[in-house]
Amino acid sequence: MTGQVVATVGGVAVSVDEVDAREARLRATPLSATLPAPGTSEGRQLRRWLTQVLVTERVVVSEATALGLSSDGSAIPAEDRLLPDVTARLEIGSVAAAALAAPLARALFGHVTADVEVTDDEVAAYHHRNPLRFVPPSADRHGWRRKAADAPLLDDVRPAITAHLRAAARRRAFRLWLDRHSAALVRLAPGYEHPGDPRQPDNTHKH
Repeated sequence: MTGQVVATVGGVAVSVDEVDAREARLRATPLSATLPAPGTSEGRQLRRWLTQVLVTERVVVSEATALGLSSDGSAIPAEDRLLPDVTARLEIGSVAAAALAAPLARALFGHVTADVEVTDDEVAAYHHRNPLRFVPPSADRHGWRRKAADAPLLDDVRPAITAHLRAAARRRAFRLWLDRHSAALVRLAPGYEHPGDPRQPDNTHKH
């Protein structure tokens, strides 16, 4: 069904050909052996996920253009700064994480989250709950590394806690912003619903 519309973003169609092309590129990578077989329930879920990535990329371009942002400039944060580890990618979600591979998406992230900060009370509360979180292990006289036994003063770890909480808050703010704008702009065709939509037949999270 060449030319079939799988979604629209702001009224502009996303065709099944684009999903086919994105899937073909993915299956041509070393990841191919780990991907589900085409035509299976899991294979259809993969295509739904790829559709989500495609429409999210369209939302990013649309909103970044409206804001006058570009993908040029040294101020754009690096991908590994925004998503330094697996935990960060899980926090923001796989679709948003995939979108942030593009410099324009990272420019949008920077714009949307520029004013996100954390309070002194939040930093103090985190330190109270996790007193040893940012204490580096020390070496004993035999060279063995061991965890510190005593919690540091808050002021000694305040910069590290603040950076940690601010980064998490900015990821959360961007994910929520992206969810709102996607809900307003994106319309999905039957068969290309969100992978987590409980109404579609291939959703595996049944209760």
